[in-house]
Amino acid sequence: MIKILTVVGARPQIIKAAALSRAIRDDFSDRIEEKILHTGQHYDAAMSKVFFDELKIPMPDHNLGVGSGKHGEQTAKMISGIEDLILSEHFDGVVLYGDTNSTLAGAVAAVKQHIPIFHIEAGLRSFNMAMPEEVNRIACDQMSSILFAPTQTAIENLRKEGFMDIDVRFKNGKHRQIFNSGDVMYDNSLYFAEFSGRTKILESNSLQANNYILATIHRDNNTDNPYRLESIFRALLHISDEYKIDIILPLHPRTSKLMPKNLSPELYDKIKHSSYIKLVEPVSFLEMIELEKNAKLVMTDSGGVQKEAFFFEKPCVILRPETEWVEILEHAAGLIVDADFDRIVDGYRDLSTKQVTFPPLFGDGKAAYFILEKIIDYLE
Repeated sequence: MIKILTVVGARPQIIKAAALSRAIRDDFSDRIEEKILHTGQHYDAAMSKVFFDELKIPMPDHNLGVGSGKHGEQTAKMISGIEDLILSEHFDGVVLYGDTNSTLAGAVAAVKQHIPIFHIEAGLRSFNMAMPEEVNRIACDQMSSILFAPTQTAIENLRKEGFMDIDVRFKNGKHRQIFNSGDVMYDNSLYFAEFSGRTKILESNSLQANNYILATIHRDNNTDNPYRLESIFRALLHISDEYKIDIILPLHPRTSKLMPKNLSPELYDKIKHSSYIKLVEPVSFLEMIELEKNAKLVMTDSGGVQKEAFFFEKPCVILRPETEWVEILEHAAGLIVDADFDRIVDGYRDLSTKQVTFPPLFGDGKAAYFILEKIIDYLE
């Protein structure tokens, strides 16, 4: 029996991990035992038992409760806690997701103990080293035994960085492996979409399917910068008034906190009293899927939401200067508009009126099965 440790630190990572946990439960329980460690990097009040029950996700077996703090301090605490668990229990491998400080901490703790690391979402690049996530994902890729890239573009990023050419071997004598596995979040989106309709999120907000915009804003370079936040919300107000279309915006706590401070009083008042803009509390994962499935168009600074918009064949206006998901741009299913008023307005007009295609760029919905088979092959 293979024993693996899955390390997560935030709600999105737990949702990603659900795909592997579900596959283990359904078809690999006789070959793989999984333990889940939550570092406590992000405290999320929504992550109650109901959250885990609703999504049929196993509760974490361990929680370090690290909490927020300076990057170095937070990461150091997580490395120490993960290392203690690795030393107290025998694990054959460690599974890591994405690019959080928890990802970096899990990689450092595992590689120092010569435990094979399996990095899911390997090869993603924004080419912006000012983003902590970029540093984390690059470092984790370098330490990993198997890199599971979600797209061909991620594979090409790894190729350009020399991952295909350098003959890396680990203490077990095995070479690094690199695969285009497809995206586990595509697995999840297909799975959860089947019963997301049980939510009442559309009815409770008087939304008509395919006749509203879903918007999310949470990145600190948008929320913490008064000029950028003002520009984004001016554009949302203009679009909603000009096109007489509802915009629903589930508010991230950071955004909710900074809107009164970083928006002009006049704009803030107009936003609050707009007939079309619906500011709501953070929604559950299933509610978010329901909103994505039924939107006319998505506007976001979230990498995950960009991708999910593509899964559900919705055009996406990207409120960032760059994106890791360049496939969306290459297939004209998304536009980068940054926080520029004119570009946001033009982006909505262009994407809402053109015919967009959505080829199967993110796999076949069976990424978790592919990943588990490759892990078994590597460890047995």
